[in-house]
Amino acid sequence: MFNRLPGPVPQASFFLLGPRGTGKSTWLRSCFPEAVFLDLLDDAVFRALSARPESLAHLVPPGHTGWIVVDEVQKAPALLDEVHSLIESRGWRFVLTGSSARKLKRGGANLLGGRARIRTMHPLTAEELGPAYSLSHSLRFGQLPTVYVAPDPGPYLEAYVGTYLREEVMQEALVRNVGAFGRFLQAASFSQAGVLNLTRVAEECALPRKTVESHFDLLEDLLLGTRVPVFQRRARRRMSQHPKFFFFDVGVYRSLRPKGPLDTPEEIDGASMETLVFQELRAHIAARSLGYDLYFWRTVDGLEVDFVLYGEAGLVALEIKRSAHIREPDLRALRAFKADYPMARALLLCGVERRTYREPGIELWPLASALQSLGALLSGEVPAADA
Repeated sequence: MFNRLPGPVPQASFFLLGPRGTGKSTWLRSCFPEAVFLDLLDDAVFRALSARPESLAHLVPPGHTGWIVVDEVQKAPALLDEVHSLIESRGWRFVLTGSSARKLKRGGANLLGGRARIRTMHPLTAEELGPAYSLSHSLRFGQLPTVYVAPDPGPYLEAYVGTYLREEVMQEALVRNVGAFGRFLQAASFSQAGVLNLTRVAEECALPRKTVESHFDLLEDLLLGTRVPVFQRRARRRMSQHPKFFFFDVGVYRSLRPKGPLDTPEEIDGASMETLVFQELRAHIAARSLGYDLYFWRTVDGLEVDFVLYGEAGLVALEIKRSAHIREPDLRALRAFKADYPMARALLLCGVERRTYREPGIELWPLASALQSLGALLSGEVPAADA
């Protein structure tokens, strides 16, 4: 059992959203051992509640005053009206989990009138993994909980991707042609950690551009992918307008990514390293309520900073390099960003052995130790290194 980051248990009803396999149910059973659990992936429970949402109260034992967990609530959005009513009339407390936000966002679902917070769960972080953490393992298989306990994570990841295609796409009829959607997923994997070019992706999977755009929307609704926008606040340079794209976990990305003689390990490993930092950033921002929004920075002439965090907590720019040998060109983008935003904290996560300064204003961090200390680093508990 890994200790998760979500922090203090809420005292009022809340949504807990996250992709399948991130450990939502395990965490809830640990935090709410006396709760009533209703799993909508159970056919009998799903049929009963989707046909008669008002029967929800009858599935709760008489006199129960604790929490009620409804797993995969997106499968029956109409149930939320009944949940809302029971919160108002009986003061019951619910945890509503979901691995898809599509029906909740687009189906006019009752989100409990703002009475329930929305929390998210992501793959494990280096901090949560503790002594079990291995940078090489994470870069190869990602950080879903099962890949850190399974004797052979590869088949699990292949089945994981297949499960989403089969259950989320086929059963809910979210796309008309599942085969074409499978080709799209592979084409999208070539855009991992890169600037998204919809026209190029459409050409690679032989689909109309509008269809490809709707498929990227679908990935975000299924919590499988994210488009990261360009940071343009008070920009002093001409900025790119296209977002970057990431699948939510390194292992899922690598399972989808086709490999062959034209695909170099350096290319795949570079995207994997950036993805690992991406998923760690998202997890810490959400779990610690840091208030950062996540961006990247790219000028029209090609200067790029991998990630920019902006919010009330400050402004942080992060660049990721595999090598321990940092050359002048590796610092060019961070220097330009610092020139435009001198108040920013600039971090270069790379293969160096210890934390140091390459020059005033730009900190060099060993990638592995930076990820293990990322929460403290982002929350300001780790000050800037001495020049």
